Amino acid sequence: MRRKKSKTRRQRIAHEAEGAAAGALAGAALGSAAGPPGIAAGAVIGGVAGVISGAVLDSESSRQASRLRELDAQIGVSEGELGAPNLNHPPAKKGTYSAASAGVDSSSGEEPAEGPMQVPER
Repeated sequence: MRRKKSKTRRQRIAHEAEGAAAGALAGAALGSAAGPPGIAAGAVIGGVAGVISGAVLDSESSRQASRLRELDAQIGVSEGELGAPNLNHPPAKKGTYSAASAGVDSSSGEEPAEGPMQVPER
């Protein structure tokens, strides 16, 4: 368990560092209009904003993954049979298919919306 937490912590730090680098780069680019002091201030402010953004995105991603694992377990994707209950259907009385399921007739007796089947021409 400790190893998993260590790996997760390293991934979180890596995401925050990526956010800091991207934020610092964007801040420096925006601050360049004010000269060298603007570049420095923009990089610092952008870096802080990037760390915060990276942390929020990482925690939200972890929360969503946890919720997805929970839902998968509930419906049986990760364990079991996709949530299919153990149904006890009565045995078939005849080994034949119904006309509607075989495509011969509709269950309501009405003509299909696309009309009757066309007779092929020779």
